Amino acid sequence: MADKEEEEEKEEAKQQQQLPVVLQVLPVRAIAKGEDRFTKKFRFLKAWESSIPTELFLTTHAQSVRAILCSGITPVPADILRCLPSLGCIVTTSAGLNHIDLAECWRRGISIANAGDCFSEDAADYAIGLLLDVLRRISAADRYVRRGLWPTKGDYPLGSRLGGQRVGIVGLGHIGSEVAKRLVAFGCSISYNSRKKKPYVAFPYYSDVLDLAANTDVLIICCALTKETHHIINRDVLLALGEKGVVVNVGRGSLIDEKELIQCLVQGEIGGAGLDVFENEPDVPKEFRDLDNVVLSPHKAVFTSESDSSLHDLVIANLEAFFSNKPLLSEVKDE
Repeated sequence: MADKEEEEEKEEAKQQQQLPVVLQVLPVRAIAKGEDRFTKKFRFLKAWESSIPTELFLTTHAQSVRAILCSGITPVPADILRCLPSLGCIVTTSAGLNHIDLAECWRRGISIANAGDCFSEDAADYAIGLLLDVLRRISAADRYVRRGLWPTKGDYPLGSRLGGQRVGIVGLGHIGSEVAKRLVAFGCSISYNSRKKKPYVAFPYYSDVLDLAANTDVLIICCALTKETHHIINRDVLLALGEKGVVVNVGRGSLIDEKELIQCLVQGEIGGAGLDVFENEPDVPKEFRDLDNVVLSPHKAVFTSESDSSLHDLVIANLEAFFSNKPLLSEVKDE
């Protein structure tokens, strides 16, 4: 019996060695719960589990690594790419690509696939949830009741209706489009800013975020983080939005100048904020935590059991497509 089990283990190990090799520099949280689905199809090289330095680990496996699986918190800079001459594909479980050296990838002809629209509906739902919470003061009212203040201090101050608000969406991609769809149902007036005007979209377009802010009551930030969009929401934009204005961010923390946002909130130069992302996660400035007109969330807008399942399917399909010399399902093109 022991001999049979030993033979089965040897056969399983042999089959594993024959699977396509996929490198993970750091753990990928998004696939952790379903990793058994992946290990049946791919052999993961886990750099963080090795006792040797990462660079030596990479050079040791340089010829066998043709694909990387990473997440949005796993940097893939040029120095890692240079260690992997056979690399042909990077699959990331994030929608954003700011953690990858895109210029080096395009130069090398390395294909990139992201999460596509796996997160779009859930992120849009969450953005609307944050906006409703800020406008109607739901979390703040919950704290008011829990602290026992209702009997002693009376009714909690009124919030504002979502219907009729002028909402500007910064980044009308997959997520921004889903946000717009939901806001239409609430009776909001919608306009947007994007890298380019979208000919198939009827909403008013503003090429300058400052102009967008001046003509809206709410800004919902959904765009990717790039060199061009870093701190795209600065003090001028916040002041243009006005003292009753609300900012919701489900993109990346560094899209907003956090210090200026704090100052505007503390001084009453802006009405409120719903924030799922921050500049130095997981550290969140105390000033945000002390303000009742700010709703905070630990970078969870895109994550549901449903989005995890969709993401697993997409990641497997992208890796299988790459190793079969077929087009990636959610390939990101060089623009």
